Amino acid sequence: MSTFTPANSAEAVEAVRGSKRLRPRGAGTKPALCAVDDEASILDLSGLSGIIEYDPCEYTFTALGGTPVAEVEEALGKNGQYLPFDPPLREAGSTLGGTVAAGLSGPGRYRYGGVRDFLIGASFIDGDGRELRGGGKVVKNAAGFDFPKLLTGSLGELGVLLELTFKVFPRKEAFATLEVETGGLREALDTIALLNSSTEELFALELRPPGTLELRIGGVASVLQARLDRLRSLVNFPCVVVEEDEDRWRAAGEFSWAGAGDSLVKAPATLGVIEALDEHLEELGAERRYGCGGSVAWLAWPAGESLSDLEELLVESGTSGLILRSPGRTLASVFINRSPGPFEKRVRSVLDEPGTFSMRTAGQAG
Repeated sequence: MSTFTPANSAEAVEAVRGSKRLRPRGAGTKPALCAVDDEASILDLSGLSGIIEYDPCEYTFTALGGTPVAEVEEALGKNGQYLPFDPPLREAGSTLGGTVAAGLSGPGRYRYGGVRDFLIGASFIDGDGRELRGGGKVVKNAAGFDFPKLLTGSLGELGVLLELTFKVFPRKEAFATLEVETGGLREALDTIALLNSSTEELFALELRPPGTLELRIGGVASVLQARLDRLRSLVNFPCVVVEEDEDRWRAAGEFSWAGAGDSLVKAPATLGVIEALDEHLEELGAERRYGCGGSVAWLAWPAGESLSDLEELLVESGTSGLILRSPGRTLASVFINRSPGPFEKRVRSVLDEPGTFSMRTAGQAG
């Protein structure tokens, strides 16, 4: 197994053209997505880092794929701007390319949408070593094929992400979080359904089983208290305001609740899926969180427990999974209950005809 560490795009192109099997890797914060076998080489993108363009007046920036998310957010913060989809694992060192390739978004996705909604342009190297570009560098553009949509969540199997252009938003003046104790899972799910259909503008809505909800709002500081009071009246359960709002959500983005030796799995969810899953997860002692108003499940599968048991549980509950971390497993499929459909196969045949990146465990993790 060899490792290439290109210092520029030309060297990255050369590495792709000279390799039969290659797996892109950022900072490795999602290690299951960048596991390799002896037949594959690693393309370490840590050398392709830095912000290329940033115009605060246009609310856009362009950066290299290996740029740490934390570096980007520091630059944005100086101008009162941010990425509202709350890219996870920032403190662990996650990169822009890894975030896009894994398709990961944090709690802020509930209000503004996910990483796919903020990526407006991208350049990448396909399996033949061609450098392609799609999208543009302004918010309103119709430049080229919309490759960014395909690349988001592609796990590096469609190409090596070189440059990425994002739109950004002004950061709100203040945030506040209300912690609601509903008493049980059924009550919590009913309350989530109520909030999902309400007119209240929540920035995040998360469930900590069995019945604790976390509701985040943001905006002008002078009106936050009135909005918190309205939320209290709406949910009609015991509530407390979280004193350290920023710390609470920062910890959530680092998955600090998950044990270091546990496997970390992301699964699409609905309120019905959560109801079907949670009792079994509780019996097995698995820590979990349900985010984005019940549309995603984050599962910490206990160390030593077979992932095949989790696969069976997800299948029975009618959902699938993506393994982000699995200590002790150097090569395994990162997908649970998922296989490529006809469209995905067709796209791969066009962008990676030689199969340079085509590995079911492939990924560009950051």
